[in-house]
Amino acid sequence: MKKLDAFEKEILDAYEKGELKSTSPSKATLAKFKAAATATFLKEKRVNIRLSTPDLMDIQARALEEGMPYQTLIASVLHKFVSGRLVESESSLTRHSTRTPQKRGAG
Repeated sequence: MKKLDAFEKEILDAYEKGELKSTSPSKATLAKFKAAATATFLKEKRVNIRLSTPDLMDIQARALEEGMPYQTLIASVLHKFVSGRLVESESSLTRHSTRTPQKRGAG
């Protein structure tokens, strides 16, 4: 067994003393993961799209916050949009109106 550093030793000591507690994910968190997994297995067609670099970076950051791959997040957002479950909030309307448009390239 490799030698433990101070942090690892501290964790092991806390575990052995019974100071650590297991936590279960909430039902909402489990439902989110289940939906992401289901969306992953429902792939039927491949679609290629072009996104601006800032938009892709924002999507990747949001996906990281949500704990899912960015492709899954994109698919989930599109699914919610086409099924009528994607609702724009008042704060997003404000952000959208103050955001400067990106210059589009020629193809």
